[in-house]
Amino acid sequence: MRILLRLQAALIMAATNGGDGGIRDEREEHARRPRVDQRGGTGASGGRAGPGEDTRPRLLVIDDEQSIVDFIRLGMRYEGFRVEDAADGQTGLDLALRLRPDAIILDRMLPDIEGMQVCQRLRATPSTANIPILMLTAKDEVTDRVAGLNSGADDYLTKPFSFEELLARVRALLRRQQRHATAGASGLRTLQIGDLSLDESAREVKRGERLIELTATEYNLLHLFMSHPRQVLDRQTILNRVWGYDFLGETNIIEVYVRYLREKIEDSPSTPRLIVTVRSVGYVLKG
Repeated sequence: MRILLRLQAALIMAATNGGDGGIRDEREEHARRPRVDQRGGTGASGGRAGPGEDTRPRLLVIDDEQSIVDFIRLGMRYEGFRVEDAADGQTGLDLALRLRPDAIILDRMLPDIEGMQVCQRLRATPSTANIPILMLTAKDEVTDRVAGLNSGADDYLTKPFSFEELLARVRALLRRQQRHATAGASGLRTLQIGDLSLDESAREVKRGERLIELTATEYNLLHLFMSHPRQVLDRQTILNRVWGYDFLGETNIIEVYVRYLREKIEDSPSTPRLIVTVRSVGYVLKG
């Protein structure tokens, strides 16, 4: 409620200043900040911030609806984020490559390049492949959400949405990213279940000699399973460890990504022998 009241007050103030008061303040503040180099020094893939550099997490919003962008910018600024935006897919791709933000909010419907194609290009580019992506969509059909996840998005949110939920999901993505980065910095090992292997240092997965290409979320989910072989993991545990959620809601995101993994690692995805469903509980990885 506190966040909503502050947002409403800020939006009213922007309207009384000719509709762009909050935007003007953001641009003026941005002009006074130290510039980030081409490597995106404070972004998800950049190096450490130098003395005097802004260390707040950087968020890139790719959406052509200015009202949505303004809403996100105002709210996220209150919560300690820097916000950059792009009104089309190509500009968004260029900014992502140049700034390497900590997270990206991506609209599915863009005027030039479809949002799912933007997501696929980001995932195919080494410097942006592991940036968390939250996809926004006005389409609420399960097939549409599945398609968005299949393109490489880490999470999705249906319009209209509450700011509290958007903020919670962005923070969850950043916590997960930080957790995996910290875990990957020490104690690296190779996990082995039968002929399925996962090399933590190279982030590579193989079945025998066959290299399996996984998205960041698919890798993280498989890593969780392989770290707990023959142990039944319930849905709440999987959500907390992979997505950072502390609620179940109505999401079917786990089922979607389990299906993706099965299609890539199972000999027969329709009759899985590795990742097995435990009805009404969750999943177990069997050797």
